Amino acid sequence: QVQLVESGGGLVQAGGSLRVSCAASGRTLSNYVVGWFRQAPGKEREFQAAISWSGVRTYYADSVKGRFTISRDNAQKTVYLQMNSLKPEDTAVYYCAAKGAWNNLASSQQYNYWGQGTQVTVSS
Repeated sequence: QVQLVESGGGLVQAGGSLRVSCAASGRTLSNYVVGWFRQAPGKEREFQAAISWSGVRTYYADSVKGRFTISRDNAQKTVYLQMNSLKPEDTAVYYCAAKGAWNNLASSQQYNYWGQGTQVTVSS
């Protein structure tokens, strides 16, 4: 198993930037594909980005392409989501999750392990 803990959320003004982190413990993180999701109040959990085991491949939701960047440091057992040009509609709890295979990346049901989430609030 792998345990995931998100951090780095906070309050930022529209147009600003924030980087959230996902730290892993337990099994080595390099065994897993890692995705970022977010969930706003009253809405379903929404896929943001995913990164392959080595970090060579990435995949983004259309809504964040060009604004968000996912990266990973397997030596540090950490995956990052750099968020730029933030908008008020980006306000949500951001979750990282891990799975074994590079498929069905946007489906939250395909991920086996989840963190507890970190709140990101973008003010207008």
